[in-house]
Amino acid sequence: MLLFQSEAWIDKWCKRNNLPRGEVLTIDQVWELSKLWYHNRLSLEYHGRSAEQVAEVFREAGLKSEFWYV
Repeated sequence: MLLFQSEAWIDKWCKRNNLPRGEVLTIDQVWELSKLWYHNRLSLEYHGRSAEQVAEVFREAGLKSEFWYV
């Protein structure tokens, strides 16, 4: 994960590093995803997630583009 101050900075970084632009999230989206992803990580009952459970976390966080489901 990389943090940028604007969309223009993302484009500059991608061009400079000859990389395609990936998915871009707002800080609010990152916060929502992190709460859903890490809320139970320290639980003794936590044993990882299935692909279906990961997809559900993404859906709950509002991440619906193809990027999250490939």
